[in-house]
Amino acid sequence: MTTVTDPARPVALPDASGTPPRKRRKGGTFSFNSLSPTEKVVRYLLLVFVLIITIGPFLWQLSTSLKGSGEDIYTRIPRLLPSQPTLAHYGEVADTIPVWNYMRNSIEVAVLVIGGNIVGSSLAGFALSRLEFRFRKIVLGLFLATLVLPGEVTIISQYVTVRELGLANTLFGVALPGMIGALNVLLMYNAFRSLPLEVDQAAVVDGANVWQRFVYIALPSVRGTLSVVAIFSFIGAWDDFLWPLIVLTDPDKYTLTVGLQYLSGTFSNNPRLIAAGTMIAFIPIVIVFATLQRFFFKGVEEGAVKG
Repeated sequence: MTTVTDPARPVALPDASGTPPRKRRKGGTFSFNSLSPTEKVVRYLLLVFVLIITIGPFLWQLSTSLKGSGEDIYTRIPRLLPSQPTLAHYGEVADTIPVWNYMRNSIEVAVLVIGGNIVGSSLAGFALSRLEFRFRKIVLGLFLATLVLPGEVTIISQYVTVRELGLANTLFGVALPGMIGALNVLLMYNAFRSLPLEVDQAAVVDGANVWQRFVYIALPSVRGTLSVVAIFSFIGAWDDFLWPLIVLTDPDKYTLTVGLQYLSGTFSNNPRLIAAGTMIAFIPIVIVFATLQRFFFKGVEEGAVKG
């Protein structure tokens, strides 16, 4: 019996060695089931290795914070599961330092930084990508140039500026330098630039001004990138240690990262308290990421036109 093949459908031919090609799924990507056993083993080993590097320190700190005072931490064979689990160390952290006051200060700084970056980066990114003005390329080049400068280069000038503004030893002075980041501006610039220009032109024909195009057309289309900016801004403000240590002199205004140094200095022989304080500082990051993760992973889909 003669088999009729579709002339429009390409026929997979074997290579020079006579080995037939792998089957492909729709879209041209290889199916994971078509991998050889060796390739699967290699991939799983790499995944396990990356998992150990990324999750291992967190699990070790969590395990240390839950181990009892009579339990040996530095055993020859590391044990993640504590034999005498307890939450007493978390209570000792709160009794040793005003951890809730420090956390409130960190939240205030983080809110200021997130708000400044969302508003400032959105406005700057929209202006650079959609508005025509003189020296636009020069301004964009200056934003790119600031990315190669380490923070330690400008920290002295930042402190002098904050001090001259009368914001030294204030939480607003801690938040001010981070309220708009060059990287966040470039992220928003790239997100706005990916939007079809025809949508903007149609809005102009309909009589929309710049603010209406920004609020009603551009911003709803880049919510994924806004969540990325919010997460990065929060993590940067929450984990910052050097800048709050320089600006703040009143212990009552310390942020959480600065306040936790008292645990390391006073209880250097008890790593359980240090680990418990680290876990307390880590909880807000988990909450923020869990809240914004669905928008975070939609950031790669920016630029789609929705009817």
